[in-house]
Amino acid sequence: MTLNQGDAAVGFKLLAKVGDEVDVSAFIGKDRVVLLFFPLAFSPVCTDEMCHFRDNWTQWEGLEAKVFGISVDSPFVTDRFRQENQVPFPILSDFNKEVCTQYGVVHEELIGLKGVAKRSAFVISADGKIAYKWVTDDPRVQVPFDEIKTAVQAAGAAQVAT
Repeated sequence: MTLNQGDAAVGFKLLAKVGDEVDVSAFIGKDRVVLLFFPLAFSPVCTDEMCHFRDNWTQWEGLEAKVFGISVDSPFVTDRFRQENQVPFPILSDFNKEVCTQYGVVHEELIGLKGVAKRSAFVISADGKIAYKWVTDDPRVQVPFDEIKTAVQAAGAAQVAT
């Protein structure tokens, strides 16, 4: 399955750490949501991505969007990664690869590892539809931060107009 711009977003629950399940479904259809799938915690580009969001967090808070990082690492790893990098939003474990499969962002094979999430970003508008989608097959390519920000702003503007 692959979800595209204009499609209804798929809701889900994932662990942020053992014993702490986050219900992203609760935000879809109510809030603007940003999903940031990334290959592997503690890898250089993934760390740079999450730290960029951390370092510019006041901008993202001002947009009033719910932001979630998602990787196929275990919840032990995602929690430690979030803590060590002081990331101010949940980093969720899609260890079973169900959500990245639903969103169509799975590498069949990457550096000898099977089922790693592709670096990708989805902006979901408050009506629950995918307003923006960006995916790369090259894990060294960074997400387009400004495009994501613009998409979140546009998703908000569309809600005000309705």
